Amino acid sequence: MGRGTGWGPVHISVKDYAGKLIAAAPAYLKHHSQGEYVFDHSWADAYERAGGKYYPKLLMAVPFTPATGPRLLVSNGPHAPGARQALVDACISATHQLELSSVNANFVTDDDARVLESSGFLRREDRQFHWFNRDYRDFQDFLDQLASRKRKQIRKERETAISAGIDIVALTGSDLREEHWDAFYEFYMDTGGRKWGRPYLNRTFFSLLGENLSRDVVLVMARRAGRWIAGAINFLGSDALFGRNWGCIEDHPCLHFEVCYYQAIEFAINQRLARVEAGAQGEHKLARGYRPTITHSMHWIRDASFRDAVARYLIAERRAVEAQVQMLDAHLPFRHVPPPEEEA
Repeated sequence: MGRGTGWGPVHISVKDYAGKLIAAAPAYLKHHSQGEYVFDHSWADAYERAGGKYYPKLLMAVPFTPATGPRLLVSNGPHAPGARQALVDACISATHQLELSSVNANFVTDDDARVLESSGFLRREDRQFHWFNRDYRDFQDFLDQLASRKRKQIRKERETAISAGIDIVALTGSDLREEHWDAFYEFYMDTGGRKWGRPYLNRTFFSLLGENLSRDVVLVMARRAGRWIAGAINFLGSDALFGRNWGCIEDHPCLHFEVCYYQAIEFAINQRLARVEAGAQGEHKLARGYRPTITHSMHWIRDASFRDAVARYLIAERRAVEAQVQMLDAHLPFRHVPPPEEEA
């Protein structure tokens, strides 16, 4: 983050009369739309074709992290509603002071969405695939809830993944060592370079991660003939496991499914976590028990005519997303599919 990256930190804070910090929002001046997982490239193109300047914009988000969480951080107390509103007002004021096109808050909680919407932000919907733990005793108990054909498919995929003599382990805490970070960084660079073209984390990042957040990391690693060949990094929340990066230096059938999805499910069941969030994209997750789940982002646009155009577009987009989620729900692999409220 910082100079030359297109991410300029401009975190917003609110203090009381005594100078005590009572609210803050993680915010960045963005000169592009990369690393956000909420895609507004078409908005930027349309606005600039019409003679406007879309960048820079203000973004409230956690960089490179498509996980829902609070963006308006407020300490408890009677001041909380006013402090939260002050954060929102400061973001809007910044668009005038700095001549920004918009304020964007990605992957917001329902509470933050309501506050932002009441201040004129437009609501945008998208969908991810999340796995929900319905108090499964073990992985077999989860499989027993699936239709017979899907149950057999998953068993076959798990057997295939390790059929070449591959061992798979989930490492966290003091089990994480530099040899694991060396190997995972190699996976990350190889896959990032081939698939996305722009890996953004350096090797030092992973060592710092191990030094400071090892208890919050679950690193699933695959080894063949004594050599690490693939891995996926997950982050542990209070009630969820968040899947992030995957990489490999050997291709093996079904290894991606095992390392990224089935190991995460098994870990969540063993640790009694409520859900697994497997990141953005991936309709192939549906057949593996991950359910389509709607996510929200909020957008305040300074230009009134452009705002009206985006608002009309978002109405149609929300209808399309909600229809898609309903369609995908009809193809879940479970013998009995609980309604969404049962998954809360």
